[in-house]
Amino acid sequence: MCLPQDQAADLLGRIDPSQVEDVSIEIAKIGAISAEDQSASIQEFAASNPNAAGFETGGLDLAKSLVAKALGKNAAGTIDNVQQQIEALPFGFLKGVDSQNLLTFIVDEHPQTIALILSHLPAAKGAEILSGLPADRQLSVIRRVATMGQTIPEIIQEVEKGLEHRMSSVMSQSFENAGGVQSVAEILNVTDRATERGLLENLAQEDPDLVEEIRRLMFVFEDINKFTDKDIQSVLKNVDNTQWATALKGASDDLKEKIFGNMSKRASDLLAEEMDYMGPVRLSTVEQIQQQIVDIIRRLEDAGELTIHGAEEDETLIG
Repeated sequence: MCLPQDQAADLLGRIDPSQVEDVSIEIAKIGAISAEDQSASIQEFAASNPNAAGFETGGLDLAKSLVAKALGKNAAGTIDNVQQQIEALPFGFLKGVDSQNLLTFIVDEHPQTIALILSHLPAAKGAEILSGLPADRQLSVIRRVATMGQTIPEIIQEVEKGLEHRMSSVMSQSFENAGGVQSVAEILNVTDRATERGLLENLAQEDPDLVEEIRRLMFVFEDINKFTDKDIQSVLKNVDNTQWATALKGASDDLKEKIFGNMSKRASDLLAEEMDYMGPVRLSTVEQIQQQIVDIIRRLEDAGELTIHGAEEDETLIG
């Protein structure tokens, strides 16, 4: 799977036809493989594999393509055997079902039934399902998996057919993400300040980490561009030039202009010189420093030294 197809087919063509079939069946079973798993399985090849940093995808089509290139005109029989075995795999229809959706359907089943299903799933998917079960049922299920042995095909087919029928409506639907931390941040961004502060303070008593995540999404680095010159100058007093030099590498021209415009000529010249001297900077480093500045701004807000206004909020000035 990690090799270019021509090379893989050439390698496949050098082994016995029975082995070609066995290997091809395994390729067809496999989904995505991370670079870490590739390295652990075939370290001696990883160093020369140009795709090692990404993910390789198996599947029936790849298996058939490799068999065809390896066996040429003699490939038809092997391809048919591979396809028949793959399409007949028990619970094969669950391959593309989200683990959380599957868990909802089987959580109340008898532990023996859950064990039967898990024993036919890829290990990673089985682990996700197992971790979602109540602790007492986890033990019952894993014990049954360990002692299962051979199962009558008719029983497997009966369980498979029943589960497929019950999940047919889920499998035919498409799902969209709704809600989430981003939605909360967007709502609070246009909520009046008193309501926002009250909600976040109360929520922080239950889940301070969630509140921190919400606050980070409510205000992003580019929002500094909406600040008044007075607020910009308050921020400048609390952020080092080195931080600005890195953070502004990924900023818009408007924001750069606003920051430089609130500095003295000497300070802005020094900052521009430091940015040039730095050269290219990793995006992850830029984003990290930008977030540090956002955290400083949030602390200044909490201290009452500046006010972060919602994106759509019009501030009324009183003379």
